Amino acid sequence: MTKDYTNYTIEDLINKAKVYIPNTENLQKIRKAYSYASLKHQGQFRRSGEAYIYHPLCTAIILTTVYADTDTICAGLLHDVIEDCDVTKTELEEEFGNDIAKLVDGVSKISKMHFSTENEALVEYYKKIIVGMSEDVRVIIIKLADRLHNMRTLWALPKDRQKVKAKEVLEILAPIAHHLGIHKIKSELEDLSLRYLKPDVFYDIAEKLNTTKLERDNAVNEMINEVSDILLEHNIKFDIKGRSKSIYSIYKKMEKGKKFSELYDLLALRILVDTEQECYTALGLIHSKFKPMPKRFKDYIAMPKVNGYQSLHTTIFGVDGQIFEVQIRTHAMDEIAENGVAAHWAYKEKKNLNEKTQNSTEAKLQFFKSIMELDVEKMSSEEFVNSVKDEILNDNIYVFTPKGDIFELPKGSTPIDFAYKIHTAVGDTMVGAIVNNNIASLDYVLKNNDIVKIITNRNSSPSKEWLTIAKTTQARNKIRNYFSKSEKEIYIERGKEALEKELRKKRIPFQEFFTDENIETLLDDTKCSDLDEIYLTIGNNKFSAPYIISLIYKQEEVVLKPVALPKSKDKDTDIIVDGIDKIKVNIANCCNPLPGDEIVGYISKNNGITVHRITCPNIERMEDRMINVNWGESPKSKYLSSILITCKKTDKAMLEIMQKANTSNISIDNIRTLSRTDFVTYEVDLWVNSLERLNNFIRDINSLSYVETVERAMR
Repeated sequence: MTKDYTNYTIEDLINKAKVYIPNTENLQKIRKAYSYASLKHQGQFRRSGEAYIYHPLCTAIILTTVYADTDTICAGLLHDVIEDCDVTKTELEEEFGNDIAKLVDGVSKISKMHFSTENEALVEYYKKIIVGMSEDVRVIIIKLADRLHNMRTLWALPKDRQKVKAKEVLEILAPIAHHLGIHKIKSELEDLSLRYLKPDVFYDIAEKLNTTKLERDNAVNEMINEVSDILLEHNIKFDIKGRSKSIYSIYKKMEKGKKFSELYDLLALRILVDTEQECYTALGLIHSKFKPMPKRFKDYIAMPKVNGYQSLHTTIFGVDGQIFEVQIRTHAMDEIAENGVAAHWAYKEKKNLNEKTQNSTEAKLQFFKSIMELDVEKMSSEEFVNSVKDEILNDNIYVFTPKGDIFELPKGSTPIDFAYKIHTAVGDTMVGAIVNNNIASLDYVLKNNDIVKIITNRNSSPSKEWLTIAKTTQARNKIRNYFSKSEKEIYIERGKEALEKELRKKRIPFQEFFTDENIETLLDDTKCSDLDEIYLTIGNNKFSAPYIISLIYKQEEVVLKPVALPKSKDKDTDIIVDGIDKIKVNIANCCNPLPGDEIVGYISKNNGITVHRITCPNIERMEDRMINVNWGESPKSKYLSSILITCKKTDKAMLEIMQKANTSNISIDNIRTLSRTDFVTYEVDLWVNSLERLNNFIRDINSLSYVETVERAMR
C-alpha cells in the first residue's frame, strides 16, 4: 500500500508532474496554485496533526500518478479553498481562469454533501455526482484523489466514523474509479476500505501473503526467465514483471468460498510489448510452451471493457506445474489500464493523442451518459440506487446486432432490453427476436457475444407483461411511458364522450357550449391547459361531466348544502345524522363508503337517508336534499366494498388474494373474473370495517409480484 509522507514539498509535485508535463509555463501554473492554496489554508490543521496544505498537496501528487493534466492538478491543490477559506468561484476565475474555477466549484458541490449509504442520502449523493460529471468528469477524478488521501489518514477519525467513510468508499467511489478505468486509485481505495471495515480479515490475508512471499517470488522469477527466453528468441521487445494481487480482490474470492491455498492467480505475470500484433504473437509463443487452462482465455483487445481496458488474459500451467495468470498488452494499453480516463488529458499534455486512444476514451465516458439518461424525477430513491448499482456499476455483457454494432447491457437482460437500447421505436414495435440465428423467446436471458436481430411490426405494441420481463430500468420506463401515453389517450376519449353525452342529455347544443369564451372560463376554473386536459379530468374521474357543464351554466352548479340542524348525541350508532336521532340509514351501493371516508347523506323520499362518499358522481344533482352525516366514534360493523385487481395469469392469484384477506380480518363476499387477455382482472366484493384496513389490504395485494394494479371500484 502506498506510504504517505507529510514531508512532501512543492518540488516533489513538480518533479512528478515534469515526467509527462514538459511545458514550463504549465509547471509555473501549478506552483502558483500551490502558493495560493498555501496562503489561504495558512493556520489550518488536519485531525491527523499536519498543516492543512499537505492534504491538497498529497491530493495533487496522487493525481500525477494517473497522469492528470495541468488544470486538474491545479484544481486538486485548490479543491478546498471555496469550502474552507471563503474564496469565491469568481475570485478563482480571476486568478486561474474559468476551467480551473469550474473544476474546484464542482468538487466543492460534491464535498458539501454529508454522504450516507442509506438510500435517500445515497440517491442525493449520486445526483451530486451527476451534476459534477455533467460538465467535466475531471471533477470526479479530483474527488477520488481527495478521498484516497483521506483514506490514507483515516486512522485520525473515531472508529465509528472510520467504518462509515470506508463503507461509502467501497459502495460508491471505488466502483466509479473502476468504471473510469483508474486501477491504481480503485485498488488502493478497496484495500483501505477493507482494512477499516474488516480489520481481522485484512490483516489475516496480509499475513498469509507475507508468509508465502518468498516462495511466490521465486516461482515468479523463474517463470519470468522462461518467458523472457521465448520472447528474446523471437526478437520481440518487451517488459515483464510479476503482478501482485490486491488484498481486497483476494478477500472477494475467499468470500465466494475459495481457500487462500486455492487462489492460483496469486502467481501472475504482466507482459508489455510495442504493438497489438506482438500481443497475439507473444500469446501464441507462450501457449506453444506452456499448456493453457481451458476456458480461462479472455480477449479484451478485440472486445474492450466498458471503461476502455484492453489486454489479453490467459491462465497457464507454468514451471513445476504451478498455475500462472498472464496478462499481455501494449505499453499504451497499460497506461490506459492503470490511469483510465485521466490518461485522456495526459495525452493532451504530450500532444500525441492518437485517434484510437481518443475513441477508447470517448467510449469510457459513455458510462456517465448512461447515468445521465436515467429519468431520476420519475424514479423512487430505491429504483435509482438499484439502477446505478445493478445496471451501471456492475459487470455488463456485450451483445451484437447482425451488422456488428455492439451494445452494452447489464447481466440478465432480455431481447426486450436490447430492443429498447437500440431505439424506443424498435422496442415499441417489437414482435420477436432471433438470437444466434435461432428464434428466441422474449424472456430469453442474453449472454455475452450473442448476435441479436429484433423483428418489428409497425402495427404492434408492447404488452404490460414486458414490465416483469425487462431487466433494465430504461426499458421498463419506456414501456410504462407507452402505456401512460396510451391510457391518457383513452381517458381523453372517454372524457370527451361523457361530456358530449351529458350535453345531449341536457339538450345543450355543442356549438353553444364550446364557444371560445366558455372554453376560456373552463380552463381558468379547472386550471387546465387545453380542452384535451379537461376531457382527461373527466375521463379519470377527477371531475364529472355535470360539474364541468355547471361551470358555464351557473344555475345548475352543484353545491353541497347541509341542513343546519343540531347534532345527534347518540354515539352508539356507526353513522350519525345531523339533528336526527332515529332514522333509517342506507349505504349507497354505487360508491360503498367505509368508516374513514368523507361522507354526505341524501334524503330519499321513502327510504330514509342514503350515505354516499363525498366524491361520488351520483350526488352532484342532489344538492337540495343533502344532509350532513358523520361516522360515529367507533364504528362496529363491516361494510361492503369492491376492488379491481389486474394481474398476470397465474393459478395462485385467487388463493393468495383470499389468504391475504383472511390475515387482514377481511371477509370476501364474491370474486368475479372480468377479462381474460394477457392479464386477468378480478372484481372482489369484500366486507371490511374501515378505510385504513382496506388500504392496508390493497398495499398487501399490490406487493405480489404478478399484480399490476389494484384500485377501489365505483359504479
